[in-house]
Amino acid sequence: MGALTSIEDVRAALETDPRFSLYPIRSQGEGWIEIDVALDTLVFASVALWTDRARLEPYLVRVRKARTALLLLGTDEEFAQHRAVDLRAEGTLSLVALPLGRDRLEVTLRNYRDIAALRLDAAEDEQAAARSRFELDEIGAIGRALSSERNIEKLLGLILEKARYVTQADAGSVYIVEGEQEDVKQRKLRFKVAQNDSVTVPFKEFEVAIDGRSIVGAAVISREVINIPDLYQLETPGQNPWGFKHDRTFDRKIGYQTRSMLTVPMMDARDEVIGVVQLINRKRRPELRLDTPDAFTAVIPFDGRSRDLVTTLASQAGVALENALLYDEIQTLFEGFVHASVTAIESRDPTTSGHSQRVAELTVGLAKATTQVDVGVYRGVSFTRDQIKQIEYAGLLHDFGKVGVRENVLVKAKKLYEHDRELVLARFEYIRKALEAEWYQRRFDLVLERGRAEAELAFGPLAAEHALRMKEIDDAIAFVLKANEPTVLEQGGFERLKEIAARNYHSLGGEQLPYLREAEVTALSIPRGSLTNEERLEIESHVEHTYNFLQAIPWGRMFKDIPLIAGSHHEKLNGTGYPRRLHAEEIPVQSKMMSISDIFDALTAHDRPYKKAVPTEKALDIIASEVARGALDPELFRIFVDAKVFTIVARPPQ
Repeated sequence: MGALTSIEDVRAALETDPRFSLYPIRSQGEGWIEIDVALDTLVFASVALWTDRARLEPYLVRVRKARTALLLLGTDEEFAQHRAVDLRAEGTLSLVALPLGRDRLEVTLRNYRDIAALRLDAAEDEQAAARSRFELDEIGAIGRALSSERNIEKLLGLILEKARYVTQADAGSVYIVEGEQEDVKQRKLRFKVAQNDSVTVPFKEFEVAIDGRSIVGAAVISREVINIPDLYQLETPGQNPWGFKHDRTFDRKIGYQTRSMLTVPMMDARDEVIGVVQLINRKRRPELRLDTPDAFTAVIPFDGRSRDLVTTLASQAGVALENALLYDEIQTLFEGFVHASVTAIESRDPTTSGHSQRVAELTVGLAKATTQVDVGVYRGVSFTRDQIKQIEYAGLLHDFGKVGVRENVLVKAKKLYEHDRELVLARFEYIRKALEAEWYQRRFDLVLERGRAEAELAFGPLAAEHALRMKEIDDAIAFVLKANEPTVLEQGGFERLKEIAARNYHSLGGEQLPYLREAEVTALSIPRGSLTNEERLEIESHVEHTYNFLQAIPWGRMFKDIPLIAGSHHEKLNGTGYPRRLHAEEIPVQSKMMSISDIFDALTAHDRPYKKAVPTEKALDIIASEVARGALDPELFRIFVDAKVFTIVARPPQ
C-alpha cells in the first residue's frame, strides 16, 4: 500500500482498491489508462506517452472537445524537461507528480468528479435555458400568428396545430362555447376542429352539453386545466379523482387508443371561458406514429411544462379567438350596413334595382383578373383580401349619394314629370272642349240668325273647319306625347314644338295663354334622354353626395379609401368626368375599374323602363369608343374583355 510510482501502479490501484470503485477503467494501453468520471472521461498518461507527441495527439483532440481531461504522470524534473506546461493550451490538463499517494489520487479523482458534475449541471442549465428561449420564441411567434389570423376556422386549426407542436401531442381538438346565457351550463360546446397525425378520423361538427359528465364540459365549469395521465387507468383505484368514465367504443372503431389527455380552457379578455383545447397522447418523440397497438407504449403523460406552455398558449388563443369573433361580428355589421344602404338607395329608385350589386361583382371580378396579368402596365398589381373587400363595398355604395337627390328627378323616366304631363293633357282637353263649345255656339248663332233650314246648309263648311281644328289638336297631343319619350327628337321636332307653343287659347277668365309653357317646351326639347341640364347636374351631384356621406363614416384604416374610390367612379381619364374633372393620374385604379363596370351594367340592364337593354357586344363597342376618345383605361378594358369579366353577372337571353 505504498506510494504509486508509475502508470502501472495507478492501474493496479484502480483495479484492486475498493475506494476507487466509482472510477471504472473504460480502456487501457501501453502508457495510458482511460477511466469514467461521472459523464466525463479522465485519461492518465505516462512519461513515455506524452514524450511521443504522435501517440499523444489523439488524446489532445478529445481534450479539445472539453469532455475529456488529461492527467500527466511524472516527476517535477520530467515536467520541466519536456515543457509539459506548453500542453496546457491544448485543453484541460493536470500534472500529477510521482510518487503519488493513494489519498492524493482519491482527492484528485473526487475533484474531477465534482468538476464533471458541475459541468453537467451547467450543461443541463444551458440546455434548459436554450429550451426556454426556444419555447418563448415559439410562444411569441405563435402569438403573432394567432393575432394576424382573422378567419375563425383557420384560427382554430392554427391554435390546435401550435398547441400540439409545443407538447408533442399526436392528436387533439378544439371546442368553442356558444350562447349568451348568463349561466354557462345553459350554453353549448361546439366541436369545431380535430387533428390526428396517426389515423384519419371522419370529422363532423356536433354539440356537447356543458356539464360535469364530459371532460371538456368539466373544464369549462371548473375553469381549470384537467391533466389525465392515462384514460385507460381511470378504473384503477386512486387514479380517477374526477369521476370520469372513458368509453373505448370510438377507440376500437378507428383502431386508436386515447391515453394521455390535457384539456385546457381558453379565456377571453373578460375572463370568461370562450373555448377548450384538448390534446391527446403526448409522444416521446414527435415523429412517432401511433398506428399499431405496440406504438402506444411511446405515449407519455403531459408534464408540468406542457401544461404551462398550453396554458400560456390558450390565454393567447382565447384573446385571438375573441378578436376573431369580434372581427366577424364587425364584418357582419359592415355587411348589414352596406346592404341596408343599398336597399335604401334602390327603394328610392326601383328602376335600378340590382345595379349596385352587379357593379360591385363586376369591379371585384376585374380587380381579381388584373392581379393575374403578367404583361402591360398592371403587371405585378395585386390586392389583398381586405382591399378586395374594400372594392366590393365601394362598388355597393357607389350610388349612395342618390339619397341626396330629389326623388322626382331621380326616377324621372320621361321628359315631363308625370304631373306636368297630366297638366299638359288636361290643358289640351280643355282646349278641345273650348273648341267644341265654340263650334256648338257658332251653330246655335247661325240657327238664330238664318233659321234652321238655311243654317243647316251652312253647317257643312263649318263642320269641316271644326274637324280640321280638332285634328290639329289631336296631332299636337300625339306629337307632345311622342316628344315626351326619352329618345332622340326627330328632325324638325324643335320647330314643331315652337309652332305648337306659339298657339294660344283663352282661359275661363278670358286670358290668352299658350298651348305649351316655356318650361314644358324646354323639357320636351331635350335632345337625348329625359333630363334637362339642371336636372342632369342634380343627378351628377349624387357622386359628390356619395363622397361626402361616405367620408363622414369612420371606416378605419382597412377601408379608408372607400369614399375616394366610390366618389371617383364618374371621373374620366381625359378630365371630362365629374364631379372634380380629375385626370388619369389622379384617379384611383379601383375607380377606373368601377367606371367600366358601371357603364357596362347601365348599358346592358334589362330593368330600365326608359330605355332598351343594349346587347353585350354593342355595349362593349360603346365602351371601346369611350376608350378610343381617352375617357376610359384601355388596359383595364382589355382585361375586362379578355377575362370575360362581363359574364360574371347573369343576363337575360338577348
